[in-house]
Amino acid sequence: MEETLFSSKIKRPLADRLRPTKLEEVVGQNQVVGANAPLGRMLASGKITSFILWGPPGCGKTTIARLIAEYTNLYFEQISAVFSGVADLKRVFQYAKERRSTQGKGTLLFVDEIHRFNKSQQDGFLPYVEDGTVILVGATTENPSFELNSALLSRCQVFVLNRLTPEDFEILLERAEKEEGHKLPIDEEARDFIKEIADGDGRYILNMAESIWSYAQKGEIFNKEQIINIIRSRAPIYDKGRDGHYNLISAVHKSLRGSDVDAALYWVARMLVAGEDPRYILRRLLRFSIEDVSLADPNAVNQAVACCETYEHLGSPEGELAVMQLTAYLATAPKSAGVYKAMHKAFDAARQTGSLMPPKHILNAPTKLMKDLGYHQNYVYDQDLEDGFSGQNYFPDGMSRLKLYSPVDRGFEREIKKRIDYFDNLRREKQTKMKKV
Repeated sequence: MEETLFSSKIKRPLADRLRPTKLEEVVGQNQVVGANAPLGRMLASGKITSFILWGPPGCGKTTIARLIAEYTNLYFEQISAVFSGVADLKRVFQYAKERRSTQGKGTLLFVDEIHRFNKSQQDGFLPYVEDGTVILVGATTENPSFELNSALLSRCQVFVLNRLTPEDFEILLERAEKEEGHKLPIDEEARDFIKEIADGDGRYILNMAESIWSYAQKGEIFNKEQIINIIRSRAPIYDKGRDGHYNLISAVHKSLRGSDVDAALYWVARMLVAGEDPRYILRRLLRFSIEDVSLADPNAVNQAVACCETYEHLGSPEGELAVMQLTAYLATAPKSAGVYKAMHKAFDAARQTGSLMPPKHILNAPTKLMKDLGYHQNYVYDQDLEDGFSGQNYFPDGMSRLKLYSPVDRGFEREIKKRIDYFDNLRREKQTKMKKV
Protein backbone atom coordinates (compact mmCIF):
# COMPACT_ATOMS: atom_id res chain seq x y z
CA MET A 1 0.00 0.00 0.00
CA GLU A 2 1.33 3.47 -0.95
CA GLU A 3 2.65 5.48 2.02
CA THR A 4 0.73 8.66 2.81
CA LEU A 5 2.41 12.00 2.32
CA PHE A 6 2.98 12.86 6.00
CA SER A 7 3.21 9.47 7.69
CA SER A 8 7.03 9.42 7.85
CA LYS A 9 7.50 13.12 8.52
CA ILE A 10 5.28 13.80 11.53
CA LYS A 11 7.28 14.81 14.59
CA ARG A 12 6.26 15.04 18.18
CA PRO A 13 5.67 18.66 19.21
CA LEU A 14 8.84 20.53 20.11
CA ALA A 15 7.70 21.18 23.68
CA ASP A 16 7.19 17.44 24.16
CA ARG A 17 10.56 16.55 22.64
CA LEU A 18 12.27 19.01 24.96
CA ARG A 19 10.50 17.84 28.10
CA PRO A 20 13.21 17.35 30.79
CA THR A 21 14.28 13.80 31.55
CA LYS A 22 15.83 14.64 34.92
CA LEU A 23 15.17 17.25 37.58
CA GLU A 24 18.43 19.06 36.86
CA GLU A 25 17.01 20.00 33.45
CA VAL A 26 13.91 21.71 34.86
CA VAL A 27 14.25 25.43 34.17
CA GLY A 28 13.43 28.21 36.60
CA GLN A 29 12.31 26.14 39.61
CA ASN A 30 15.51 25.55 41.53
CA GLN A 31 13.84 26.92 44.67
CA VAL A 32 11.69 23.77 44.67
CA VAL A 33 13.65 21.03 42.89
CA GLY A 34 17.25 22.01 43.71
CA ALA A 35 19.42 19.76 45.85
CA ASN A 36 18.82 21.88 48.96
CA ALA A 37 15.21 22.73 48.10
CA PRO A 38 12.17 20.95 49.62
CA LEU A 39 11.55 18.46 46.81
CA GLY A 40 15.25 17.83 46.32
CA ARG A 41 15.65 17.01 50.00
CA MET A 42 12.53 14.86 49.91
CA LEU A 43 13.97 12.78 47.08
CA ALA A 44 17.33 12.49 48.81
CA SER A 45 15.62 11.14 51.94
CA GLY A 46 13.67 8.57 49.92
CA LYS A 47 10.43 9.61 51.62
CA ILE A 48 7.87 11.16 49.27
CA THR A 49 4.70 12.62 50.71
CA SER A 50 1.70 14.16 48.97
CA PHE A 51 2.11 17.72 47.74
CA ILE A 52 0.51 20.45 45.65
CA LEU A 53 2.32 22.31 42.87
CA TRP A 54 0.96 25.83 42.54
CA GLY A 55 2.11 27.92 39.62
CA PRO A 56 1.15 29.55 36.31
CA PRO A 57 0.67 27.61 33.06
CA GLY A 58 3.79 26.29 31.40
CA CYS A 59 6.07 26.44 34.46
CA GLY A 60 6.75 22.68 34.68
CA LYS A 61 4.14 21.22 37.03
CA THR A 62 3.42 18.08 34.97
CA THR A 63 7.09 17.54 34.16
CA ILE A 64 8.12 17.70 37.81
CA ALA A 65 5.41 15.21 38.80
CA ARG A 66 6.52 12.73 36.10
CA LEU A 67 10.16 13.00 37.12
CA ILE A 68 9.35 12.49 40.79
CA ALA A 69 7.53 9.26 39.88
CA GLU A 70 10.53 8.03 37.88
CA TYR A 71 13.03 8.92 40.62
CA THR A 72 11.00 7.01 43.20
CA ASN A 73 9.98 4.08 40.96
CA LEU A 74 6.32 4.83 41.56
CA TYR A 75 3.69 4.02 38.97
CA PHE A 76 2.64 7.30 37.36
CA GLU A 77 -1.09 7.82 36.98
CA GLN A 78 -2.35 11.07 35.51
CA ILE A 79 -5.87 12.48 35.37
CA SER A 80 -7.33 15.90 34.74
CA ALA A 81 -10.04 17.32 36.95
CA VAL A 82 -11.50 18.96 33.85
CA PHE A 83 -12.27 15.62 32.16
CA SER A 84 -12.55 13.19 35.10
CA GLY A 85 -15.36 12.41 37.51
CA VAL A 86 -16.09 10.19 40.51
CA ALA A 87 -16.10 7.00 38.42
CA ASP A 88 -12.60 7.75 37.12
CA LEU A 89 -11.31 8.38 40.64
CA LYS A 90 -12.78 5.11 41.91
CA ARG A 91 -11.10 3.25 39.05
CA VAL A 92 -7.72 4.89 39.80
CA PHE A 93 -7.94 4.09 43.51
CA GLN A 94 -8.97 0.49 42.83
CA TYR A 95 -6.04 -0.09 40.45
CA ALA A 96 -3.66 1.55 42.92
CA LYS A 97 -4.81 -0.83 45.66
CA GLU A 98 -4.41 -3.86 43.42
CA ARG A 99 -0.99 -2.69 42.24
CA ARG A 100 0.24 -2.29 45.79
CA SER A 101 -1.08 -5.69 46.93
CA THR A 102 0.00 -7.72 43.88
CA GLN A 103 3.17 -5.93 42.73
CA GLY A 104 4.21 -4.10 45.87
CA LYS A 105 4.43 -0.92 43.84
CA GLY A 106 3.09 2.42 44.93
CA THR A 107 1.22 4.93 42.77
CA LEU A 108 1.89 8.58 42.23
CA LEU A 109 -1.43 10.12 41.23
CA PHE A 110 -0.97 13.37 39.36
CA VAL A 111 -4.17 15.44 39.25
CA ASP A 112 -3.98 18.35 36.85
CA GLU A 113 -6.23 21.35 37.58
CA ILE A 114 -7.09 19.78 40.95
CA HIS A 115 -8.95 22.95 41.97
CA ARG A 116 -11.63 22.03 39.42
CA PHE A 117 -12.83 19.18 41.63
CA ASN A 118 -15.60 20.28 43.98
CA LYS A 119 -15.30 20.02 47.74
CA SER A 120 -16.93 16.61 48.06
CA GLN A 121 -14.74 15.18 45.29
CA GLN A 122 -11.68 16.55 47.06
CA ASP A 123 -12.84 14.84 50.26
CA GLY A 124 -12.80 11.57 48.31
CA PHE A 125 -8.99 11.70 48.16
CA LEU A 126 -8.52 11.78 51.93
CA PRO A 127 -8.72 8.08 52.91
CA TYR A 128 -6.47 7.00 50.02
CA VAL A 129 -3.89 9.65 50.82
CA GLU A 130 -3.97 8.80 54.51
CA ASP A 131 -3.50 5.03 54.06
CA GLY A 132 -0.81 5.45 51.39
CA THR A 133 -2.80 3.96 48.51
CA VAL A 134 -1.61 6.93 46.45
CA ILE A 135 0.94 9.70 46.74
CA LEU A 136 -1.13 12.65 45.58
CA VAL A 137 0.50 15.36 43.49
CA GLY A 138 -1.97 18.08 42.59
CA ALA A 139 -1.31 20.85 40.09
CA THR A 140 -3.18 24.13 40.19
CA THR A 141 -2.92 27.62 38.77
CA GLU A 142 -5.16 28.92 41.56
CA ASN A 143 -4.43 29.78 45.18
CA PRO A 144 -4.79 26.46 47.10
CA SER A 145 -5.87 28.35 50.22
CA PHE A 146 -9.07 29.36 48.46
CA GLU A 147 -9.67 26.44 46.11
CA LEU A 148 -8.74 23.31 48.10
CA ASN A 149 -10.35 21.81 51.19
CA SER A 150 -8.50 22.56 54.41
CA ALA A 151 -8.56 18.82 55.23
CA LEU A 152 -6.80 18.00 51.97
CA LEU A 153 -4.36 20.89 52.34
CA SER A 154 -3.42 19.71 55.83
CA ARG A 155 -2.22 16.43 54.33
CA CYS A 156 -0.20 18.00 51.53
CA GLN A 157 2.75 20.34 51.33
CA VAL A 158 2.36 23.25 48.93
CA PHE A 159 5.24 24.14 46.62
CA VAL A 160 5.06 27.43 44.74
CA LEU A 161 6.48 27.43 41.21
CA ASN A 162 7.66 30.61 39.50
CA ARG A 163 6.63 32.01 36.16
CA LEU A 164 9.63 31.72 33.85
CA THR A 165 11.92 34.71 33.32
CA PRO A 166 13.53 35.98 30.08
CA GLU A 167 16.74 34.22 31.18
CA ASP A 168 14.82 30.95 31.54
CA PHE A 169 13.30 31.47 28.10
CA GLU A 170 16.75 31.92 26.58
CA ILE A 171 17.78 28.53 27.96
CA LEU A 172 14.68 26.95 26.41
CA LEU A 173 15.26 28.64 23.04
CA GLU A 174 18.89 27.48 22.97
CA ARG A 175 17.75 23.92 23.67
CA ALA A 176 15.18 24.24 20.91
CA GLU A 177 17.82 25.48 18.47
CA LYS A 178 20.07 22.56 19.36
CA GLU A 179 17.17 20.15 18.85
CA GLU A 180 16.25 21.67 15.47
CA GLY A 181 19.85 22.02 14.35
CA HIS A 182 19.70 25.72 13.43
CA LYS A 183 19.04 29.16 14.90
CA LEU A 184 15.56 30.57 15.30
CA PRO A 185 15.08 32.86 12.27
CA ILE A 186 14.37 36.10 14.13
CA ASP A 187 16.43 39.17 15.01
CA GLU A 188 17.35 40.16 18.57
CA GLU A 189 14.43 42.57 19.02
CA ALA A 190 11.97 39.88 17.93
CA ARG A 191 13.68 37.37 20.21
CA ASP A 192 13.20 39.71 23.19
CA PHE A 193 9.62 40.34 22.08
CA ILE A 194 8.56 36.67 22.08
CA LYS A 195 10.07 36.27 25.57
CA GLU A 196 7.94 39.21 26.70
CA ILE A 197 4.64 38.02 25.29
CA ALA A 198 5.20 34.42 26.43
CA ASP A 199 4.15 35.78 29.85
CA GLY A 200 6.10 33.25 31.94
CA ASP A 201 4.83 30.22 29.98
CA GLY A 202 7.60 27.89 28.79
CA ARG A 203 5.30 25.69 26.74
CA TYR A 204 3.97 28.72 24.89
CA ILE A 205 7.38 30.04 23.86
CA LEU A 206 8.42 26.62 22.53
CA ASN A 207 5.18 26.31 20.55
CA MET A 208 5.77 29.84 19.26
CA ALA A 209 9.31 28.97 18.20
CA GLU A 210 8.03 25.89 16.38
CA SER A 211 5.46 28.01 14.55
CA ILE A 212 8.12 30.54 13.51
CA TRP A 213 10.30 27.78 12.06
CA SER A 214 7.35 26.48 10.09
CA TYR A 215 6.59 29.95 8.65
CA ALA A 216 10.14 30.93 7.70
CA GLN A 217 11.45 30.43 4.18
CA LYS A 218 15.11 29.56 3.66
CA GLY A 219 17.32 32.51 4.60
CA GLU A 220 14.42 34.57 5.96
CA ILE A 221 14.86 36.47 9.25
CA PHE A 222 11.74 37.83 10.95
CA ASN A 223 11.64 41.17 12.77
CA LYS A 224 9.28 42.21 15.55
CA GLU A 225 6.58 43.55 13.23
CA GLN A 226 6.55 40.33 11.22
CA ILE A 227 6.28 38.28 14.40
CA ILE A 228 3.30 40.39 15.48
CA ASN A 229 1.62 39.68 12.15
CA ILE A 230 2.25 35.97 12.55
CA ILE A 231 1.06 35.48 16.09
CA ARG A 232 -1.20 38.54 16.48
CA SER A 233 -1.33 38.72 20.28
CA ARG A 234 -1.19 36.54 23.31
CA ALA A 235 -4.21 36.87 25.62
CA PRO A 236 -3.00 37.67 29.14
CA ILE A 237 -3.34 34.87 31.68
CA TYR A 238 -6.25 36.15 33.70
CA ASP A 239 -9.42 34.54 35.01
CA LYS A 240 -12.01 37.11 36.04
CA GLY A 241 -13.50 34.77 38.62
CA ARG A 242 -10.31 33.57 40.21
CA ASP A 243 -6.83 34.43 41.45
CA GLY A 244 -5.69 36.62 38.55
CA HIS A 245 -8.68 38.86 39.12
CA TYR A 246 -8.03 39.32 42.83
CA ASN A 247 -4.27 39.68 42.45
CA LEU A 248 -4.61 42.47 39.92
CA ILE A 249 -7.28 44.46 41.75
CA SER A 250 -5.12 44.15 44.87
CA ALA A 251 -2.21 45.58 42.87
CA VAL A 252 -4.44 48.46 41.77
CA HIS A 253 -5.44 49.25 45.37
CA LYS A 254 -1.90 49.09 46.72
CA SER A 255 -0.55 51.28 43.91
CA LEU A 256 -3.28 53.88 44.49
CA ARG A 257 -2.69 53.84 48.23
CA GLY A 258 1.03 54.29 47.59
CA SER A 259 0.29 57.28 45.32
CA ASP A 260 2.09 55.61 42.40
CA VAL A 261 0.05 56.89 39.47
CA ASP A 262 2.08 55.05 36.81
CA ALA A 263 1.82 51.68 38.52
CA ALA A 264 -1.90 52.19 39.16
CA LEU A 265 -2.52 53.01 35.48
CA TYR A 266 -0.50 49.96 34.46
CA TRP A 267 -2.49 47.53 36.62
CA VAL A 268 -5.83 49.02 35.56
CA ALA A 269 -4.71 48.69 31.93
CA ARG A 270 -3.76 45.06 32.58
CA MET A 271 -7.26 44.36 33.84
CA LEU A 272 -8.95 46.15 30.95
CA VAL A 273 -6.79 44.46 28.31
CA ALA A 274 -7.56 41.09 29.90
CA GLY A 275 -11.29 41.72 29.50
CA GLU A 276 -12.30 42.86 32.98
CA ASP A 277 -15.64 44.67 33.17
CA PRO A 278 -14.81 48.41 33.53
CA ARG A 279 -17.84 48.76 35.83
CA TYR A 280 -16.19 46.44 38.35
CA ILE A 281 -13.03 48.55 38.34
CA LEU A 282 -15.08 51.74 38.71
CA ARG A 283 -16.95 50.29 41.70
CA ARG A 284 -13.64 49.50 43.39
CA LEU A 285 -12.33 52.99 42.61
CA LEU A 286 -15.51 54.55 44.02
CA ARG A 287 -14.99 52.59 47.22
CA PHE A 288 -11.35 53.71 47.29
CA SER A 289 -12.41 57.36 46.98
CA ILE A 290 -14.29 57.21 50.28
CA GLU A 291 -12.12 54.67 52.10
CA ASP A 292 -8.59 55.80 51.28
CA VAL A 293 -8.95 59.40 50.04
CA SER A 294 -12.03 60.41 51.98
CA LEU A 295 -12.02 63.91 53.45
CA ALA A 296 -8.39 64.50 52.54
CA ASP A 297 -9.99 65.42 49.19
CA PRO A 298 -13.80 65.62 49.51
CA ASN A 299 -14.05 66.08 45.73
CA ALA A 300 -12.69 62.56 45.13
CA VAL A 301 -16.06 60.89 45.61
CA ASN A 302 -17.67 63.44 43.27
CA GLN A 303 -15.02 62.70 40.68
CA ALA A 304 -15.64 58.96 41.12
CA VAL A 305 -19.42 59.27 40.70
CA ALA A 306 -18.94 61.49 37.65
CA CYS A 307 -16.56 59.01 36.01
CA CYS A 308 -18.98 56.14 36.71
CA GLU A 309 -21.78 58.08 35.03
CA THR A 310 -19.51 59.07 32.15
CA TYR A 311 -18.69 55.45 31.44
CA GLU A 312 -22.39 54.53 31.43
CA HIS A 313 -23.05 57.26 28.85
CA LEU A 314 -20.09 56.44 26.60
CA GLY A 315 -19.58 52.70 27.03
CA SER A 316 -16.42 50.99 25.75
CA PRO A 317 -13.93 51.81 24.43
CA GLU A 318 -14.43 55.59 24.80
CA GLY A 319 -15.62 55.28 28.39
CA GLU A 320 -12.41 53.56 29.44
CA LEU A 321 -10.77 56.98 29.43
CA ALA A 322 -13.01 57.82 32.41
CA VAL A 323 -11.62 54.76 34.22
CA MET A 324 -8.07 55.90 33.60
CA GLN A 325 -8.85 59.52 34.54
CA LEU A 326 -10.32 58.43 37.85
CA THR A 327 -7.31 56.17 38.47
CA ALA A 328 -4.92 59.07 37.90
CA TYR A 329 -6.99 61.41 40.08
CA LEU A 330 -7.14 59.01 43.03
CA ALA A 331 -3.47 58.04 42.78
CA THR A 332 -2.40 61.69 43.00
CA ALA A 333 -4.95 62.74 45.63
CA PRO A 334 -3.96 63.12 49.31
CA LYS A 335 -4.91 60.03 51.29
CA SER A 336 -6.60 59.56 54.64
CA ALA A 337 -8.14 56.58 56.36
CA GLY A 338 -9.31 58.80 59.22
CA VAL A 339 -13.05 58.37 58.61
CA TYR A 340 -12.62 54.65 57.85
CA LYS A 341 -10.83 54.08 61.16
CA ALA A 342 -13.31 56.29 62.99
CA MET A 343 -16.18 54.20 61.61
CA HIS A 344 -14.76 51.00 63.08
CA LYS A 345 -14.01 52.66 66.41
CA ALA A 346 -17.57 54.01 66.50
CA PHE A 347 -19.00 50.56 65.71
CA ASP A 348 -16.93 48.99 68.49
CA ALA A 349 -18.04 51.63 70.98
CA ALA A 350 -21.69 51.27 69.92
CA ARG A 351 -21.60 47.50 70.42
CA GLN A 352 -20.07 47.89 73.89
CA THR A 353 -22.41 50.67 75.11
CA GLY A 354 -25.53 50.03 73.05
CA SER A 355 -27.99 50.36 75.96
CA LEU A 356 -26.86 53.77 77.22
CA MET A 357 -29.38 56.59 76.80
CA PRO A 358 -28.47 59.99 75.38
CA PRO A 359 -28.04 62.69 78.05
CA LYS A 360 -31.40 64.17 79.01
CA HIS A 361 -30.54 67.75 78.10
CA ILE A 362 -30.33 66.90 74.37
CA LEU A 363 -33.66 64.99 74.32
CA ASN A 364 -36.83 66.73 73.20
CA ALA A 365 -39.61 67.08 75.78
CA PRO A 366 -42.98 67.16 73.96
CA THR A 367 -44.93 66.03 77.06
CA LYS A 368 -45.20 67.34 80.63
CA LEU A 369 -43.93 64.03 82.04
CA MET A 370 -40.81 64.27 79.95
CA LYS A 371 -40.26 67.85 81.09
CA ASP A 372 -40.70 66.73 84.71
CA LEU A 373 -38.10 64.02 84.12
CA GLY A 374 -35.59 66.66 83.07
CA TYR A 375 -35.70 66.14 79.33
CA HIS A 376 -34.32 69.13 77.41
CA GLN A 377 -33.46 70.90 80.65
CA ASN A 378 -30.40 73.18 80.40
CA TYR A 379 -30.00 72.52 76.70
CA VAL A 380 -28.17 75.40 75.00
CA TYR A 381 -28.89 76.26 71.36
CA ASP A 382 -25.39 76.74 69.95
CA GLN A 383 -26.36 79.26 67.27
CA ASP A 384 -27.64 81.62 69.98
CA LEU A 385 -24.10 82.03 71.33
CA GLU A 386 -21.65 84.57 70.00
CA ASP A 387 -19.06 81.95 69.02
CA GLY A 388 -21.74 79.46 67.91
CA PHE A 389 -20.44 76.75 70.21
CA SER A 390 -21.77 75.61 73.60
CA GLY A 391 -19.29 72.86 74.43
CA GLN A 392 -22.03 70.73 75.99
CA ASN A 393 -21.66 66.98 76.42
CA TYR A 394 -23.41 64.85 73.80
CA PHE A 395 -22.17 61.43 74.93
CA PRO A 396 -24.26 59.34 77.39
CA ASP A 397 -24.06 60.41 81.02
CA GLY A 398 -21.34 58.50 82.85
CA MET A 399 -19.52 57.61 79.64
CA SER A 400 -16.08 59.07 79.03
CA ARG A 401 -15.64 61.19 75.96
CA LEU A 402 -14.22 59.20 73.02
CA LYS A 403 -11.71 60.29 70.39
CA LEU A 404 -12.84 58.49 67.24
CA TYR A 405 -11.85 60.65 64.29
CA SER A 406 -8.23 61.71 63.90
CA PRO A 407 -7.76 63.57 60.59
CA VAL A 408 -4.34 63.50 59.00
CA ASP A 409 -2.28 66.60 58.37
CA ARG A 410 -2.70 66.29 54.58
CA GLY A 411 -4.95 67.76 51.94
CA PHE A 412 -8.28 69.17 53.03
CA GLU A 413 -8.13 67.18 56.28
CA ARG A 414 -5.43 69.59 57.37
CA GLU A 415 -8.18 72.23 57.52
CA ILE A 416 -10.57 69.82 59.23
CA LYS A 417 -7.89 69.09 61.82
CA LYS A 418 -7.59 72.81 62.53
CA ARG A 419 -11.37 73.04 63.05
CA ILE A 420 -11.43 70.03 65.39
CA ASP A 421 -8.48 71.40 67.39
CA TYR A 422 -10.27 74.75 67.60
CA PHE A 423 -13.47 73.19 68.93
CA ASP A 424 -11.56 70.93 71.35
CA ASN A 425 -9.74 73.93 72.82
CA LEU A 426 -12.95 75.94 73.03
CA ARG A 427 -14.73 73.01 74.69
CA ARG A 428 -12.02 72.73 77.35
CA GLU A 429 -12.18 76.46 78.03
CA LYS A 430 -15.97 76.41 78.46
CA GLN A 431 -15.87 73.30 80.68
CA THR A 432 -13.23 74.95 82.86
CA LYS A 433 -15.43 78.05 83.25
CA MET A 434 -18.47 75.90 84.11
CA LYS A 435 -16.52 74.11 86.83
CA LYS A 436 -15.50 77.43 88.39
CA VAL A 437 -19.15 78.56 88.44
